[in-house]
Amino acid sequence: MSDNQKQTIFSGVQPSGKLTLGNYLGAIRNFPILQEEYNCIYCVVDMHAITVHQDPAALRRATLEVLAQYIACGLDPEKSILFIQSHVPAHAELAWVLNCFTMFGEASRMTQFKDKSAKHTDNVNVGLFTYPVLMAADILLYQANLVPVGVDQSQHIEICRDIAARFNNTHPGTFTMPTGYFPKAGEGAKVMSLADPAKKMSKSDENENGFILLMDKPEDIMRKFKRAVTDSDARIVMDPQEKPGVSNLIQIYALATGKTVAEVEAEFVGRGYGDFKPAVGEAVVELLRPIRERTEDLLKNKDYLEQVYTEGAQKAAYVARKTLDKVYRKVGFVKR
Repeated sequence: MSDNQKQTIFSGVQPSGKLTLGNYLGAIRNFPILQEEYNCIYCVVDMHAITVHQDPAALRRATLEVLAQYIACGLDPEKSILFIQSHVPAHAELAWVLNCFTMFGEASRMTQFKDKSAKHTDNVNVGLFTYPVLMAADILLYQANLVPVGVDQSQHIEICRDIAARFNNTHPGTFTMPTGYFPKAGEGAKVMSLADPAKKMSKSDENENGFILLMDKPEDIMRKFKRAVTDSDARIVMDPQEKPGVSNLIQIYALATGKTVAEVEAEFVGRGYGDFKPAVGEAVVELLRPIRERTEDLLKNKDYLEQVYTEGAQKAAYVARKTLDKVYRKVGFVKR
């Protein structure tokens, strides 16, 4: 299938520099497969990041770290477009036009705005309010068909579609209508917190024992798994309702080793958590070791990373400019 026949996937990730095991098992590990089947565009969304206060040096470092981690996880800059959002001015330019096609009421209903406003009461800025419009611009610029999102981001896809539909009603044929991309059965995994298996694993968890970072050292990974919440029934069986902590660990071990749940249960028949938890930890250490080491190597090679994001921005800008020119013409701007 030629590139012109493939559908386009767009994904943007904030440069926190702290991708988790949940991010990897839930989505990122499938990215190398997706780039064979789709036109994939992956953007480090540094412009989104500044809706909350950032240390400038830390933001620059984290931006490069996320880019390096993506490459370390198997993304090929020759097959996917990898770039930094602020390097393509069309994102901000289209966002302004889309602001004028977004209703105040629909933006004010966004759950993330309400949550972040409550958490950052000293910095409830307009950028935080219009965040979903910039996200819509990110997606619509590339005529994306599919956008990989978690359930917590589904509202952003809905408002993106609403904005696109409103613009298309006035100016037909401008934007491709995007839909959320959810992994096929067996592709993605919802990895839960090691400290509270009722919650999804997240780097924002206040308890650092709840999440595993891709860049965690082996000793930290082992410590966190040994402290993982289980239960008083020492049987190692999959039962998400009655044994959520153990079930989460079984899933992680199965994904890390390539074994089935039945094979994991059979392996640990008659054995307790004292054997099981370290085994899960060791499997994750080995799963993440090449990613961590490759990331560290890439971060030492700033020239290569600069080449990747420079060439990626050039490719992205070419695609984005075609959409922006169409939008500018349709809203009545004089051609520059």
